[in-house]
Amino acid sequence: MTDNKTLDITQIKALLPHRYPLLLVDRVLTWEANKSITAIKNVTINEEFFNGHFPHKPVMPGVLMIEALAQTAAILSFLTMGVQPDENSVVYFVGIDNARFKRPVGPGDQLKMDVEIVRVSRGIWKYKAVGTVDGAVALEADLMCTIRATNPGATDDASKAAG
Repeated sequence: MTDNKTLDITQIKALLPHRYPLLLVDRVLTWEANKSITAIKNVTINEEFFNGHFPHKPVMPGVLMIEALAQTAAILSFLTMGVQPDENSVVYFVGIDNARFKRPVGPGDQLKMDVEIVRVSRGIWKYKAVGTVDGAVALEADLMCTIRATNPGATDDASKAAG
């Protein structure tokens, strides 16, 4: 993949199928294969969801913060496997446990996402994920995901590597 421990938005888009308005990772600050990743999401008032959540007090929806952590985890998985996903690869949630929201995240905040791999077993990746703003925990969760081919007859590198 890359020996550089940072990734810009172009490199992130090569690893994730998500696009605006659901691409929720702006930059990877550092990563270590088989271990952890730190990435950021710059939260701006221009985000579509702020039009309705909530116009009088904009707050990033919790489900989107969890999604941002999951996208960060997916990047780490692909980097760890050393594969470039293709249009046939997709990362699915299989579980979210112990999700806790500690403070609201709103326009002007930078959500820093720290995700570590806890275990990989039989194609299921388990992660511990924490999102912070200015050093204060905004949310935390245990995530479980699997990587699969969208076409069952396909044998893309990512699905084979995920085992």
